[in-house]
Amino acid sequence: MTLRILCYFQEGCMGCMEQEPINREVERTFGVTVEERDAMKHPEDIRRYALTVTPTVLVLVDGEVKERFEGVAHTETLGAAIEKYR
Repeated sequence: MTLRILCYFQEGCMGCMEQEPINREVERTFGVTVEERDAMKHPEDIRRYALTVTPTVLVLVDGEVKERFEGVAHTETLGAAIEKYR
């Protein structure tokens, strides 16, 4: 089982700036990598994942979206999702 965490952001987005240090904390606490992707540079992902807001954090297991968080997702919320799919 492959767990992947994607965080889509956009330049100048205040929520995205708030999400970035949370992502670092999640990486340290749970030993995972949060892949940060500029949504505007990945239009194919906008369509694939139906992205409408930033930040959006997706938790994928074997390529399938299992959890989706739109807006700022806090450490506890992301941690619970990570632990659920480990």
